[in-house]
Amino acid sequence: MDTKTEQGPVGVDEGGSRAVAFHDEQEIEEKTRPKGVELKHTLTQDDKELAAAGYGHLEEKKATEQTSVDIVEHKIPLSSLGDTLHTSIDTKDAGASHGLSADEAAERLKRDGPNVLTPPKKRSPFRQYMDRLLTMFNILLIFAGILEYILLGVNFHENFANTYLGGILIAVAFLNAFIDWYQVQKSEAILASFLAMIPPSCRAVRDGSIVTIPAAELVSGDVVLIRSGDKTPADLILFGATDLKVDNSSLTGESEPQERFPLVNGSPSRPVEAQNLVFNSTLVVNGEAWGVVVRTGDHTFIGQIASLTGGESGNESPLAVEIGQFVIKISCIAILFAIVFFVVGITTAYKGRAAQTVTFAVSILVAWVPEGLPSVVTLLLSIAAKRMANQNVLVKDLQGVETLGSLTLLATDKTGTLTRNQMTVTNLWSGLRMFSAFQSNNDDNTTESFSLQASGMSELVDISALNSRVKFDRLDVPFGERQILGDATETGLTRFAGRYLTDYDEHQKGFPKVFEVPFNSTNKWALVILNKPHAEGQLTAYIKGAPERVLAKCTSYLKDGALAPITDEFRTAYDDAYNYMASRGHRVIACAQSLLPSSTYAADHAFSRNDGNYPSTEYCFVGLVSLEDPPKHGVREAIGTLRMAGIKVMMVTGDHPKTAEAIARKINLMIGDTRETLAARTGRSVDEIYEDEFNAVVIHGDEIDDLQGWQWDQIFSKEEIVFARTSPKHKLEIVKRAQALGHIVGVTGDGVNDSPALKKADLGIAMNISGSDVSKEAANMILLDDNFASTVKGVAEGRQIFVNLKRSIQYTITHSTPEVVPQLLYVVVPIPLPLSAILILVIDLGFELFVALSFAWDKPETVDGLMRMAPRKPVNDRSILSLKRKALRRTKTLRRDPETQEVIPPSKLSILAAKLQKPFTRVFWEDALESKDGETLVDGQLLSYAYLEAGVIEMLGALVGYFVVFFKSGFSPSDLQRAQKSGAYFSSSSPDFINGRGQTITASEQVDAFAKAQSIVYLSIFIIQCFNVFAVKARFTFPFGRNAVGNPFNFAGIVGGACLGMFIIYTPPLHVVFGGTFKLSPLYWLIPVAFGCLLLAWASLRVILLRKSVENARVKDIKGLMMFPTMRTMSMRQKTQEAS
Repeated sequence: MDTKTEQGPVGVDEGGSRAVAFHDEQEIEEKTRPKGVELKHTLTQDDKELAAAGYGHLEEKKATEQTSVDIVEHKIPLSSLGDTLHTSIDTKDAGASHGLSADEAAERLKRDGPNVLTPPKKRSPFRQYMDRLLTMFNILLIFAGILEYILLGVNFHENFANTYLGGILIAVAFLNAFIDWYQVQKSEAILASFLAMIPPSCRAVRDGSIVTIPAAELVSGDVVLIRSGDKTPADLILFGATDLKVDNSSLTGESEPQERFPLVNGSPSRPVEAQNLVFNSTLVVNGEAWGVVVRTGDHTFIGQIASLTGGESGNESPLAVEIGQFVIKISCIAILFAIVFFVVGITTAYKGRAAQTVTFAVSILVAWVPEGLPSVVTLLLSIAAKRMANQNVLVKDLQGVETLGSLTLLATDKTGTLTRNQMTVTNLWSGLRMFSAFQSNNDDNTTESFSLQASGMSELVDISALNSRVKFDRLDVPFGERQILGDATETGLTRFAGRYLTDYDEHQKGFPKVFEVPFNSTNKWALVILNKPHAEGQLTAYIKGAPERVLAKCTSYLKDGALAPITDEFRTAYDDAYNYMASRGHRVIACAQSLLPSSTYAADHAFSRNDGNYPSTEYCFVGLVSLEDPPKHGVREAIGTLRMAGIKVMMVTGDHPKTAEAIARKINLMIGDTRETLAARTGRSVDEIYEDEFNAVVIHGDEIDDLQGWQWDQIFSKEEIVFARTSPKHKLEIVKRAQALGHIVGVTGDGVNDSPALKKADLGIAMNISGSDVSKEAANMILLDDNFASTVKGVAEGRQIFVNLKRSIQYTITHSTPEVVPQLLYVVVPIPLPLSAILILVIDLGFELFVALSFAWDKPETVDGLMRMAPRKPVNDRSILSLKRKALRRTKTLRRDPETQEVIPPSKLSILAAKLQKPFTRVFWEDALESKDGETLVDGQLLSYAYLEAGVIEMLGALVGYFVVFFKSGFSPSDLQRAQKSGAYFSSSSPDFINGRGQTITASEQVDAFAKAQSIVYLSIFIIQCFNVFAVKARFTFPFGRNAVGNPFNFAGIVGGACLGMFIIYTPPLHVVFGGTFKLSPLYWLIPVAFGCLLLAWASLRVILLRKSVENARVKDIKGLMMFPTMRTMSMRQKTQEAS
């Protein structure tokens, strides 16, 4: 499936050389090169194997895929079309066709089903909730909670406190799942409101009469009438048409409407190129036609693309993968420590008391597992998603927020995404002078601004307005508010003329049409004769069309209001102007006029199209007009910003290569030379240009199917890439190839043809206003205002939310060390339990939750810091080589059929055995310990800070407070060890304890001392964590700068946590559940405050030590980027500001 039907810019021959040339695989003759590093042109067998290895799984998958059903009905001759489809059509008088009978249509509808696309299968809300509930974290919490209730059943009185502990653990698991589930349901509900709700209708012929029926009731064999402004209701073969043009941009990416007409002998072309076939959902922009339905529902062309989308499984987001890996690791550590502590506890501290030992093991489990983390991650992403919604970016999948910030490559469609899908007049040339009608920075300094008073300009406006067949959706509103229905080129000319005519409707009525020859692909011009008086008569002829055809009809040209003969000098100037326009990828048309003398053409002259009785020579050439589908406002700055953020932006379009390259050069997507432009600039042949001399490529879709692994590597090694003339399958293949190299791929698009790639990409971004329903369903994110520039805000937001998530996790897991180490001392030394399981839960789900959520509102440390850093998982030569080596290793271990060489899939048992054996192999540890350039959510640096740096400082602060409080209550460390070993103290029924100094400590004093010690450990963790809030932010700047303390929600979280802490520790009724005592003096708080200051000092030292590595990660400046807005964008912004 490919799209070659659209004409390129006039004067550009697509049939010539390819947009990029690849050398043959054989050894290439070395040529003398001027400068630069020598490039090896000979690929060894090892090189080929290594290059192909990364794509091996794609080739295997491609081989097993079934090809989609082809549409073949367009090949049927008109004479046998009715018989083949068992319907009644009249090919000579289409309006007299009888069509199907109502009974036959009903029978076929019952047999074939309704003419609708099968919606994608969705899981029920209950299944979605269960998927979120049955994650490793939540299963662990539920298991621990159930265990506590089992102990309660064994011994109710001794384990009564487990009632609260078990209930809280199970409730947290269900709450975590509910928060995530609720956010997803909310996003899906918003999306549903954007999808089309009104069922379309159409005009069909039933029993010889035209009736309006719902499009869903159409069946194969129905005769349908389509007119300008209609959406085609099914795939139709035409058997009668008048000047029909359809907009295929949503299916093929072509910005120009395509002519469609009946073919007596059918079409031998592929369906997408067949001129007698119109597709379901395409818009009729001009003319009318009669067609017979050949495909409905899922069997239509759009249905096949939709099924291609359904066949692609979306990738799990990088964040989901990393959180999943972290959860598994932390869960395994927690389970391992719980088992070890259970064994140690039951043999030492608890001496065979299994129930108490299990509770203690659960407290260790609770200490290691950050219970609030899933909720914090979900809520942080929800808050970010809400912020993005305020910036017109709807996130369907919460983790897509962060994926946008992780992108390494963004593949974007052109038509409707980067450009407006609206042809616009840009330049006009008349009287040997060039004028600019569109504000941009792309014209030469000598180009004059458009003025209606300049020579030939009023004539060009008249030809644009009067030689036109466009219609309007309504006439009772001002011109600027109307929707123009018609050919894209004529629509652009009409819009241009409407800007300069005082009253467009009156102007047209003032000069009625006398005769007309519409544009067709044979003539390539359109002629109109108007009743427009002039000095020599009543009638005026206007002609417009392909420049070479119009110029051939002219003998003079208009200069300063007078006729001048066409000379060689004029032809040279004409060629220069034509090349100036065409080289920019513009569509160029020529305009001419003839003031018909009354002596030859009277006012009532009978013109005739069939015998050529109309003026066809001796015209006066008025000028050239160029049109383009211009870039959207702000796109150039947006792409420049993305490239400065280290993201590779490439264009993937169904449009003409020259048009695509011209647009790419206007919007910062392509700055450097391609092989062809470098050859032209240096005067060398294309074959003399070496690979490392250029950094930009334009790839034609015809080449994609035959590309080998080393050629894909060569393409993706370039910084500036444009794929043109691509089909939906090509777009999908490009995404898969990029992902095979380790790229995190984002795809933006609005058409049905983009949807398979949107679904397969790590992040699919669809347009809301211009986007099709299929593309919105396939995407993870929707730009509500269709503004590509919103992706820049999204990337910045995604990168910041990653930083905020990392800070939140870093902050949250720091308390594990001060929770676990005291438990270890309790068993090993032993000392009285410093922190109970219930207090650990209060830390994890109490003040920690408040403060961890406040990171969602953190702002960047520096103004452009994150948007000048490389993506967190950059793709470079080293990362690609590592992936390919692993893939090559995998390829060599696959079993193949000796005859066919097809891969024999391994059994489930052998897969399981390989997984179990893997950790005991050398290769596994080499891969695991291989140094990587990327940054993950939970990496070694974060774990080092949380467990070994800040965690140790917190642990020391908590233990110092613990021992000081006990010392002030009469217990030295050795006293604590002696008391704990006896196991008879620190309860209301304990005997008096005599310390090492000979002092007697009563049971009530022991209980108070124990309560105060546990309270200071709890408060120490809270207080030092308050300092840690700012310490975790220190990366670019010190932890006490304006940006570090600029988030008021941090302070609100701290205040909320403090209130909770004070309430738990100093409220007597709660002491039954949590312990604590109101007798703890606030003076003891100074101990953790001192350690908090020490933590800030350490964080400042880390900033100094790590500053150089952070600076090295910044993206270097890119020469040639145009980061200033276009004049057009500036004027639009000024209008917006004035309006507001």
